[in-house]
Amino acid sequence: MTDQQSADEQSSGTQTSRPRVAVLFGGRSSEHSVSCVTAAGVPGAMDKDKYDVVPVGIARDGSWTLVADDPAQWSLTSGRLPEVTAGPEPVMLAGRGGATELLVAAAGQPLRSLGRIDVVLPLLHGPFGEDGTLQGLLELADVRYVGAGVLASAVGMDKHYMKVVFEAAGLQVGPYQVITDRQWQQDPGAALDRAASLGFPVFVKPARAGSSMGITKVADPSGLRAAVEAARGHDPKVVVEAGIVGREIEVAVLQGRGAQQPRTSLPGEIAVQPGEHDFYAFEAKYVDGSAAALSCPADLPADVTEQVRALAAVAFDAVGGGGLSRVDFFYTTGGELVVNEINTMPGFTPISMYPQMWAKSGIPYSELIDELIHLALSRRTGLR
Repeated sequence: MTDQQSADEQSSGTQTSRPRVAVLFGGRSSEHSVSCVTAAGVPGAMDKDKYDVVPVGIARDGSWTLVADDPAQWSLTSGRLPEVTAGPEPVMLAGRGGATELLVAAAGQPLRSLGRIDVVLPLLHGPFGEDGTLQGLLELADVRYVGAGVLASAVGMDKHYMKVVFEAAGLQVGPYQVITDRQWQQDPGAALDRAASLGFPVFVKPARAGSSMGITKVADPSGLRAAVEAARGHDPKVVVEAGIVGREIEVAVLQGRGAQQPRTSLPGEIAVQPGEHDFYAFEAKYVDGSAAALSCPADLPADVTEQVRALAAVAFDAVGGGGLSRVDFFYTTGGELVVNEINTMPGFTPISMYPQMWAKSGIPYSELIDELIHLALSRRTGLR
């Protein structure tokens, strides 16, 4: 199919026999550009003979618009961060006649259908995309979608409640403190004292942000207040975590088919190269391509490899995961596996850790996308 044929189909509402996939990206969070970078790789890897792909960008103001299927436009090039801008014809999802359709909702014009949508691939990171809010909207629209549901997305986004759930499932988490907005406003000194009680260094993080946005490594008490304020620039709730000496080990999780158990990849290890980056921060992840390296499979004893994969599946089930997740651990010098976090919509560019680990485990990028769409289409809408 040519691009012109696809555009004509979209504008006329003509249907195809292939599953019609709306690829959503951008969004309102501080991870807007990260989402665009993720979307640069996915549509191009989807087999156009299998799927009718409809890219939909979400601008920072929350408006939805049809965008070009152009990887170059959404890639990170020469330090330029890509961004979705609102278009003249905003679009929306709505249930009509037993199907979910994509509608043009231009001001002063009657609604115009662009045809059905069979499944949504939401490549959004952070609040208003990965935190259950978008998933709730898709549930209301009665459309299938790739990835975790409302509850799992919300728990996976909130580093505080994520730890609570992990502990309840018997997983080991590191020492931490939570500073809520009310606590900070009422008595910041007491909040800083609780954070300092963890010892130093500590990592100060927005509770509900990702891609290492707003994270500061603090070496002594003098930097603690500024770090909390920096995190609060992204989220009024802050999590302070004790520094853990250990190797950073990650495992990619893929939902099993039907009643099968979650599938886990070979574990990978992140090694930040000596130089400008003190930890695996935003610049190291997305801008400086030489800042970190992934080793997969990680050089671990066989029993530890088996254990970390099993624990990743426990973490996935603990939050009620669906579709995909990446679970991050610390492997300490004492031989303990401490779970750090779960990411229910990990970075998904061809060079991101999640697809790289699956490629090393025998599932290449395009096949991984096929499997995620299959899982979404196989799942009924509503309660899961």
